[in-house]
Amino acid sequence: MLTRKQLELLDFIHKRMQRDGVPPSFDEMKDALNLRSKSGIHRLITALEERGFIRRLAHRARAIEIVRLPESLGGHAGAGFQPQVIDGDRPDARRPAASMEVTGGAVELPVMGRIAAGVPIEAISHAARNVAVPDAMLGRGGEHYALEVQGDSMIGVGINDGDVVVIRETATADDGDIVVALVDGHEATLKRYMRRGNAIALEAANPAYETRVLPEHRVQVQGRLVGLIRTY
Repeated sequence: MLTRKQLELLDFIHKRMQRDGVPPSFDEMKDALNLRSKSGIHRLITALEERGFIRRLAHRARAIEIVRLPESLGGHAGAGFQPQVIDGDRPDARRPAASMEVTGGAVELPVMGRIAAGVPIEAISHAARNVAVPDAMLGRGGEHYALEVQGDSMIGVGINDGDVVVIRETATADDGDIVVALVDGHEATLKRYMRRGNAIALEAANPAYETRVLPEHRVQVQGRLVGLIRTY
């Protein structure tokens, strides 16, 4: 049995992970539940973990995995629950890069090659394959595509080497967004976007990688992270 606050927090984390592909920060959780300090969030997180509803991943910031949901939030008794970890097997046939086919509540998105979560790699602009994505993950609509992650610079927000990220096409970003950034017109990288005056900081989520601060004319935003697919 969960308390009202525990249930509110679990519901908030679940909805944010479905919308953004990554868990909310402790500050965001505190504000959402109208708590005065983050210590209350720590206690609620610990209680949810002890009851088997979430799992915290060691040595990673903001790394929370929902293991199951109570029936009041749409879960099933005894069943595991992984809202952002979905089957990413390759389909038998390739489709054109521009295609987005809706089939039974899922959308076929083109996987446009690899994106570096580490040292930037040469940008890739052709579809290697398609992947089926739940249409609920795409939220407000717009054009979307997928990229396979190469590297470990974003492991602090739960994005691992080999994951497939779902990207909504956009040329703009807000501070804190995880974006596909094109550097100097030919290097593509997945990083957290932060504006610093007339410069753009591309921040990793791994202390092994330094933040790159570049003049804004050298950085073009190609899209924003909205979902994550993991294939085991």
